[in-house]
Formats: sequence, C-alpha cells, structure tokens
Amino acid sequence: MARPRLEFWFEFASTYSYLSAMRLPGLAQAAGVDVVWRPFLLGPIFNSQGWKTSPFNIYHAKGNYMWRDMARRADRLGLGFHRPDPFPQNSLLAARVAQAAPEGAAKVAFCQNVYLMEFAEAQDISEPDVIAACAGMAKLPDGIFDAAQGDENKHALRLATEEAGRRGIFGAPSFTVGDELFWGDDRLEDALEWAARDG
Repeated sequence: MARPRLEFWFEFASTYSYLSAMRLPGLAQAAGVDVVWRPFLLGPIFNSQGWKTSPFNIYHAKGNYMWRDMARRADRLGLGFHRPDPFPQNSLLAARVAQAAPEGAAKVAFCQNVYLMEFAEAQDISEPDVIAACAGMAKLPDGIFDAAQGDENKHALRLATEEAGRRGIFGAPSFTVGDELFWGDDRLEDALEWAARDG
C-alpha cells in the first residue's frame, strides 16, 4: 500500500516558507507522510494579480505585522531570524538548483540551508557563492549548477510555476494533497493530518 503523500510548494523569498521548511521533515516523518518538495516562483503569480512586489511591501500594516509575527514564531521554534535586505530576495538561482536536485535528503538539506542563510544568517541568496555553499554543505551532486542553468531545467521550473497557478496556488508556503489545497505555515499540521487520513 502506497504511503500518504503531500506536495510542499515553496518560494525561497517567502518568510513563512522558512518556518515550514524547517518544521516539515520531522512532522512528516512522525505522521508517516512522504513529502515532495516543489520549488516555484511567486513573481509570475503576483504579476497575474497585478502586484509588482510582495503584498507585505504593498500593504504596510500587513507587512509590519508579518515581521513581528515572524520574529515571535522563529523565537518559539528556536530559529534565528533577520529581516532580509532587500525583501523579497531574488530567489531564481536557488529555485533552479532546487528544481534540478534529485528528491531525497540532500535536496531537503539544500533547501533548509538556503532558508537559514537568508533568514538566520542575513546572507543574500542571489549570490552564486552563497548558493554554492548551500549545495556543498548539502552534498548535492557534482555538476548541479550546470544542470540547474540548463534550458531543460529552466523550462521545468517555469512549468512548475504554471502548474502552481493552475492548481489555485496564490502564495507560499502551500501544501497540496491531491486536489486539496492548504495555504500558510499555520496550515501545515492540517495538511499532514489530511494526507495521513486520505492515505
């Protein structure tokens, strides 16, 4: 019998995706749910809604709340947190590497490393040296950068972003169990429970 499965849709520039990426592996293991890590880009999805930047930048009260909420949540989880400058960060290279990475522990470690560099260490994830360090620490395969920058992989990331839009995903983190959509780090446990139930 197949194990329950959840798809984790994340954007490296997303603040709350950081919290989910750090929490998900342990929670999923405890729930007996397999996770597929699905990088995508929020920029095209925001553009389709008429936004040229993060809604946290457009709506200042919402943004001010988010930064305080992130500080509280990260502290509660024992995670470091710094506000990235600029925000949102350019996440294209990181997303391409994550798209190219084979499923497994090294991909998860790479994604977590990127989030820690960005939100705990205040590093700029648009810098190739930062992403290379994340890939090296995660022990991703040699040649991952060449694969990430290849036309086939670039196309695969575009297709993933288009798929996210078709599936009604409008923000990150999002979790899908079949056609069921859960949005936000505060819905992670609900998504895992749904996956375990349906599995």
